[in-house]
Amino acid sequence: MRFIELNRVDSTNAEAKRLAEQGDFGPLWVRADTQSAGRGRRGRAWTSEPGNLFCSGLYLHEGNTHQLAQLSFAASLALADTLEHYVPRHLIGLKWPNDVLLGGRKTAGILLESGHTQLGVAHHQKWIVVGIGVNLTHHPDGTDYPATHVMAHIPQADLKGPEPLMTGAQAMLAILVNRFDHWRHILLTQGFAPIGKAWTKRSYNIPGLVTVRLPNETFTGEALGLDEKGALRVRLENGTIRDIHAGDVFFGALQDD
Repeated sequence: MRFIELNRVDSTNAEAKRLAEQGDFGPLWVRADTQSAGRGRRGRAWTSEPGNLFCSGLYLHEGNTHQLAQLSFAASLALADTLEHYVPRHLIGLKWPNDVLLGGRKTAGILLESGHTQLGVAHHQKWIVVGIGVNLTHHPDGTDYPATHVMAHIPQADLKGPEPLMTGAQAMLAILVNRFDHWRHILLTQGFAPIGKAWTKRSYNIPGLVTVRLPNETFTGEALGLDEKGALRVRLENGTIRDIHAGDVFFGALQDD
């Protein structure tokens, strides 16, 4: 595995995409100390202060179209495994579709992007970029969903001494890449079923009451779990079951402002 370390970049996803467009398809990971234009899902800005982990993996696109989107679940599981090196397992939860929580608060996000590079008149190469941001030393305030950071959940005694538990973003990335490759291999060789099962075991508040916010509607129902492709199944009050393929999900019922 190759690692590219940068002091500052617009975004690690953008850098990985530039490499792919130049014909470098990895596998590799780009990490930066800071980002000037970090992005989350739906084009939202991602706060990129020094001390946190900002990284993107670049891989050839292998597998089918559904597995492309399902890689976000593999990345979520890899992050959960990684965080176990630092905090108690019971604090870690996964929130659909690709957020990682500590103590019920968001500490990491994932952004997948894909594309292809023309290699000749009749051939092009598909690729996937897996962008991951982890709040290690601090987190933003005033976000739609409450946030936290990893070091807030590590006892001070474990942060000091000759062998501190947390040694920075580079050490965390090494663990993360190993676990991502593990879950990616399972997805490509065994399909989504074992990924979905493992993800559901770590999910936060499933089954449970959720509010789903889509571009044109908002509704509340009971989250039942994932379907065979990774959509969130939600049962409404009238018994109707909706399969949510994209949208924002909040626990419980949203309160009126």
